[in-house]
Amino acid sequence: MNATKRNYRASFILDNRGQEETIDQIVEGVKKVIADIKGEVTAVEPIGKKDFVRVTDKKLTGAHFVQIKFSGPADAPAHLRERLRLNHSVYRTFIQSA
Repeated sequence: MNATKRNYRASFILDNRGQEETIDQIVEGVKKVIADIKGEVTAVEPIGKKDFVRVTDKKLTGAHFVQIKFSGPADAPAHLRERLRLNHSVYRTFIQSA
């Protein structure tokens, strides 16, 4: 059975406070997770550091934003959220069909 691949655009808010990992290393880790769930990264767009409009944590008033476009099976967004849920370097994840 051949699964149909869909295109997605995922936006990530990355938090490297108190860690020795750079933003590029965190992005490479996210790309590895996408590959692990049978996804294929097509584009990475680093947006840069931005301040939050609504601050939920007074210690974190801004963070680095990155958009990654990838293709994968229909259940890829759910698997990606689950795999990144416990990763403290990824503060937020937003996934849209492209």
